[in-house]
Amino acid sequence: MRYGLFTMPSHPPERSLLDGQKWDLQVLRWADELGFSEAWIGEHHTAPWEPNSAPDLLVAQALMETSRIRIGPGGFLLPYHHPAELANRVAWLDHLLQGRLNFGIAASGLPSDWAMFNVDGMSGQNREMTREALDIILKLWASEEPFHYEGKFWKVDRPAEMFGGLLRPHFRPVQQPHPPIGVAGLSKKSDTLSLAGERGFIPMSLNFNPSYVASHWESVEAGARRAGRSANRRDWRIVREVFVADSDEEAWRLSVGGMMGRMYESYYLRLLGNFGFLEFLKHSPDVPDGDVTAEYCARHNWVVGSPRTVTERLEEIYDELGGFGCLLLFCFDYAENPRAWHHSMELLAKEVIPRLAHLEPHSVAA
Repeated sequence: MRYGLFTMPSHPPERSLLDGQKWDLQVLRWADELGFSEAWIGEHHTAPWEPNSAPDLLVAQALMETSRIRIGPGGFLLPYHHPAELANRVAWLDHLLQGRLNFGIAASGLPSDWAMFNVDGMSGQNREMTREALDIILKLWASEEPFHYEGKFWKVDRPAEMFGGLLRPHFRPVQQPHPPIGVAGLSKKSDTLSLAGERGFIPMSLNFNPSYVASHWESVEAGARRAGRSANRRDWRIVREVFVADSDEEAWRLSVGGMMGRMYESYYLRLLGNFGFLEFLKHSPDVPDGDVTAEYCARHNWVVGSPRTVTERLEEIYDELGGFGCLLLFCFDYAENPRAWHHSMELLAKEVIPRLAHLEPHSVAA
């Protein structure tokens, strides 16, 4: 099983943007040293607990601090970017990373972001814009000849050469035909995960209970069937909150009693409650919303404990889901206790993952 990072990035609102960026860079350096295969960095515009409006800046900085790990936005919110500008910026970034770039995309799910950019997310306009923007980006990278694209949301041209070739479109990615494209899914029957199956992109499932997340693979398979493709579980990334310590008691204290617990209680559970998503964290529909606390999530959804406990729990989740290819560690800001977070990452890489080496998904759905 491969292992990587998925970071919002998340920081407490009192953390300065600069200090948050420094923490994220430190975590990426540790991940590179510990053999993490990849890292995905989110984009948000109106969430003080998720303060990163330009993930490519962190990607570019991390390039200078790492040597092996693949890094990418997880993802660019396509409704908020002009496709031609983003196509050029991502191609340029791929040159900087010399083929280590992953290109994550997302449709955006925060209503406050929709409001800022005047996008009607309630009607699904954000998903329509995502598909159109991606079509334009891929067409710009693939085309040799001039073209005019007139879509519902954007009009884009690939202009002909001017002045004997002195002026012409010239940005193309290092990786051909393009960097690996990843899409993160949240809702049941996720359109973005269906898009992953349809186009052969990397599907990433965010951190809800296993029975809910299992429905995500159905969306991937449905998209793949529509396109006559095969969906392979080896490509499936599962985002999960994991904290490993030398004992179960210490792991509980440092997770529930640390920034994981604070972020959940102060932000994440309140946000999901407003979205009506708390039910997707419950192990039983009979559980009252008020009982879904950080402690509840630690017992039922997080993976917390000693290396032995975490290994056993990850095997259970793997079996419940029917197999997946890569575990993505959901990141938290432990800048005030960096030793604890680094030790957790180290135990995951050196003691837990080697014990999961036998887990290799084989099922392929046509």
